[in-house]
Amino acid sequence: MSLTVVILAAGQGTRMRSQLPKVLHKVGGKPMLGHVIDTAYALSADKVVVVYGHGGEQLREAFAGENIEWAQQAEQLGTGHAVQQALPYCDTDKVLVLYADVPLVRPETCAELVTALDSDDLAVLSVELSDPTGYGRIVREGDALAGIVEHKDTNAGQLTINEVNTGLMALNGRKLKGWLSELSNDNAQGEYYLTDLVEISRANGDSATAVVCPDPAEVAGANNRIQLAEAERVLQTRLAESLMVQGVTLADPARIDIRGELSVGQDIEIDVNCVFEGDVTLADGVSIGANCVIKDSRIGKGAVIKPFSHVDGAYIGAKADIGPYARLREGTQLAPEAKIGNFVETKKANIGVGSKVNHLSYVGDAEVGEGVNIGAGTITCNYDGANKHKTIIGDGAFIGSGSNLVAPVSIGKNATIGAGTTLRKDAPDEQLTLTRGKQQSVSWERPKKS
Repeated sequence: MSLTVVILAAGQGTRMRSQLPKVLHKVGGKPMLGHVIDTAYALSADKVVVVYGHGGEQLREAFAGENIEWAQQAEQLGTGHAVQQALPYCDTDKVLVLYADVPLVRPETCAELVTALDSDDLAVLSVELSDPTGYGRIVREGDALAGIVEHKDTNAGQLTINEVNTGLMALNGRKLKGWLSELSNDNAQGEYYLTDLVEISRANGDSATAVVCPDPAEVAGANNRIQLAEAERVLQTRLAESLMVQGVTLADPARIDIRGELSVGQDIEIDVNCVFEGDVTLADGVSIGANCVIKDSRIGKGAVIKPFSHVDGAYIGAKADIGPYARLREGTQLAPEAKIGNFVETKKANIGVGSKVNHLSYVGDAEVGEGVNIGAGTITCNYDGANKHKTIIGDGAFIGSGSNLVAPVSIGKNATIGAGTTLRKDAPDEQLTLTRGKQQSVSWERPKKS
């Protein structure tokens, strides 16, 4: 059976008090509309139609390249009117109507709603609330849906009903056009309401039902900043629980934020107040200290990231040791057992097996071999004011503290650069290089541990 998902996203969202369209406000680092589009994709919909109005260009720009049809609702004349704008795309057996400001509805719940159309012509998603004040009540005749009564129109008996309408609806695509043609705006607001299709369908002898959503948080709309924050907490709780099921130890599940996709192995430990953005992968046995921010990075098996470290666009090899207070920027690649210490910044740096940059250093645009020791306060001077240049450091080299490596420059294997050196020329293998006025290189035997 073919399926079209229609996502209503035309509202202005004035209660957000923002220049940004409401549905572009983010939950878990992703626009609310993005969450609903992902749900539609998860249902293997044949078509996804977004009905837009306010901020339409911003919406289309934000989701450029997605497999989406766009339908404009130039005037906001109600939910029924919005679906009418999408009607040219609704030539499928089933049509599911979702809302872009209801970002947390699960694909499984939507699939159950769509499946209800196998035996009925119209299915409404309902939810049971302890306090249904203000919501349209679901009125049943047995299991069948008899109607939806707005709160202001309820009688004494209907006021006791706790099952209410969420607005989400699945519809027989072959009958939808006829139903929509019968909609009227003869009401106080002068709008066309999608909920009127329940009465219209029954008047035509068609069957209707209501499917109960098990979790009220799934169908909660985010219309202001308070509700947006509530949705954020619900999502983060879901994600934290999923991580723990997969074998991750969270010091406090209420103090983690995932703003993208986090893939994990087993026996991972994450301390409090860590933020994961974009696409992050943590292999088995990774340990992450408190207050770290990790974005678009791969962390290898058994690596340790100590507190207050920032990792952005980096690859960290197995058993590497990072931080505390380290910053690994885009293009950093650490081989296994490499060490980046406190107040060290790296960028576009390939650092070899077992190499160490322990303290207060900047290493950028660099190739660092295996077993290298870079002393405190060392800087690769990679930028000449116009262009970036590379520093190459051979295996086993030792860079003394406070050195300035003026790129482009190469340092040979097992070379030693004396503390305080400003290196402007290549340094040869196996020799000690110092700069005191004029650069010189001499034969020298490095001290060994007793």
